[in-house]
Amino acid sequence: MYQALYRKWRPRTFDDVVGQEKVTETLKNQIVSGRLSHAYLFVGTRGTGKTSCAKILARAVNCENPVLGNPCNKCKSCLGIEDGSIMDVVELDAASNNGVDNVRALRDEAVYSPAIVKKRVYIIDEVHMLSTSAFNALLKILEEPPEHLIFVLATTELNKVPATILSRCQRYRFRRIGADVIADRLRYVAQQENMQLEHDAADLLASIADGSMRDGLSLLDQCSGTQPITVENVQFTIGLADKQSTANLLAAVCDADTERAILIFEECWRNGKSPAALLTELCALLRDVLLIKVAPGGGRELLSAGYDLRTLESFSSRMAGEEIVADIDSIMSRIGTLRDGRDPKISAELCIIGLCDPDLGEDLACLRARVANIEQVLENGAVSAPKETHSFITGDNPTEKFIGSGSYDEPPFDLPNREKEPQKDNYISKSENKDNDESNINDYAPPDDPGVQAPAANKSEGFDNDLWARLYAELKKILPPYHLAHLSDGSAEFSDGVLVIGVTSSFKKTQLEKPELQEQIRSAITSVLGTAVPLKIAERAAPGGSSDKLDELLKFGNVKCE
Repeated sequence: MYQALYRKWRPRTFDDVVGQEKVTETLKNQIVSGRLSHAYLFVGTRGTGKTSCAKILARAVNCENPVLGNPCNKCKSCLGIEDGSIMDVVELDAASNNGVDNVRALRDEAVYSPAIVKKRVYIIDEVHMLSTSAFNALLKILEEPPEHLIFVLATTELNKVPATILSRCQRYRFRRIGADVIADRLRYVAQQENMQLEHDAADLLASIADGSMRDGLSLLDQCSGTQPITVENVQFTIGLADKQSTANLLAAVCDADTERAILIFEECWRNGKSPAALLTELCALLRDVLLIKVAPGGGRELLSAGYDLRTLESFSSRMAGEEIVADIDSIMSRIGTLRDGRDPKISAELCIIGLCDPDLGEDLACLRARVANIEQVLENGAVSAPKETHSFITGDNPTEKFIGSGSYDEPPFDLPNREKEPQKDNYISKSENKDNDESNINDYAPPDDPGVQAPAANKSEGFDNDLWARLYAELKKILPPYHLAHLSDGSAEFSDGVLVIGVTSSFKKTQLEKPELQEQIRSAITSVLGTAVPLKIAERAAPGGSSDKLDELLKFGNVKCE
């Protein structure tokens, strides 16, 4: 009868245990010296060797011919314990025997001396599953155990074990096994089993095992149906997305290309990839990108080795740290919902759409990511806005229009050399004079310097478009880009001897009213006009009635904008 690889290749001596050398060396020394404890607690994640070491320890303390702390596995005691015929060594699963009655029966039985071997050994697996009353019943015998009794407790969740139990046990922590160690072991097992396992396929299986040797052997067993065992066969059998598809998916997310991202996901879906596995792979890639972002030096030692360093650095330069964290949180939250009966394909698609378009997410992590993106753009000086179409009524015919389009990071266009008619729009001052139509004129005139892009200004009381362009050019010399951006859609006019600069949001108004900025603006005004004039920052309606998104962010009390 065929036996699963993880059972067939279970360690039989301490020397066979892989990746836990410090634990096994300590146990061997205790057996050789005879300084054994009455209670051991083995702690660690699944598949790291806790139960295997417990069984080896039970045989070693009862072995008739131990070899340097290892059981010989040839004497009657070793063979009887291994095949379960000796009843003095008992293995219990606390997940199914977690009641107080089970522990009381164990306690009443444990006081009797062993019938065949030297020590009576009780192995309790997943001990954290015991109830509170069961722990209390176990505590008494742990306090005053007979000399012939040894308890070996194993758990994956140390925090659920009472402190009274912990204080009476020798605790041994089993580490996650390194991917390189698991890969070497898989190659050895494959060679012994006459399997053709490629080197890269072994590395992939080891990375998927996530520190568990048992999981690695189970995955190798699962993939052994196709020979040779290649990376492609592993991906197809387990249902993983290949690295290139995952990297292409993240590239589409960075480009905010929702259509391309959905098409990549659809292709992976048709190829039999699991939505949960695809999201997990994407989350692992983002985790490596985050490590490169926050710890470019030391973080390289913690990478999963799934992607080359150049790819990770490329993504790291394109994404803000807050954005990466928000994406990881979003993916992990969505993976959690896949277990509650929802359609996995639709859930994964919603997650990908949300990653491509953060505006669809209203949670705090998404808002932080959006603010971080804005800050990164401003700090890099790449201030730009979506291209807008500006309409200007020209000539005597009100229906005749000149249409110009451009973005703020392009040189302003030139209007036809025609007399412009007065036009009322959102640039009209709050202090407009209804009797004087001239005060409501908003003309756009290109500045002298084609590299300077000055917004429209009101033609009033000696402050014409030329002066506003000169003032904007002067401000551009002294203000950093992220402060100059507050004036990119501003306007200016004289009102009762006061120069009023209009901005489109209360956020911009607050920023420009800071003393250090006020001083720089006044200095620019004096330089242009040759004299100091009073200055006032005022809020006005945005063109087209649109609202500033930063004002929407300010509704949230824990979002700080400076």
